[in-house]
Amino acid sequence: MKPVNTKLIPEINNSLDLQLADTLTYEELKAKLSSEINHLINNDFEKLVFYLYRIDVNEAKMKYLLDQKQGEDAAGLIADLIIERQLQKIKSRQQFSQRDNDIDSDEKW
Repeated sequence: MKPVNTKLIPEINNSLDLQLADTLTYEELKAKLSSEINHLINNDFEKLVFYLYRIDVNEAKMKYLLDQKQGEDAAGLIADLIIERQLQKIKSRQQFSQRDNDIDSDEKW
C-alpha cells in the first residue's frame, strides 16, 4: 500500500467539497475519488468540469489519456490526474515556502 501525503486528502476534500477520511491509503483514496467522479460523470457533468478547472487539471493531457485508453475506467484516469495535480500544488507550495524562509527578513515585502 502506497502512503499518502498528509496534505493530499485535505486538499482533495477542499477542492471537491468532499469529506474523505484523512487515514485512507492511496488505493482507498483513488477508489473513493473514482466513485465520486463516476457519480459526477453520470449525474452532474457540469460540476465535474467545474472541479477540473478549479483544480487546474491539464485538459490536453486528460483528453489525450482518455482517447488513448478508451475502454479503461475514465473515472480512474481522471482520479489519477486530480491526485497528480494536487501533489504538484503541494510540492510547489513547499518549494515557495522554503524560498521565503531563505530570504532575509529585511528584504521581504
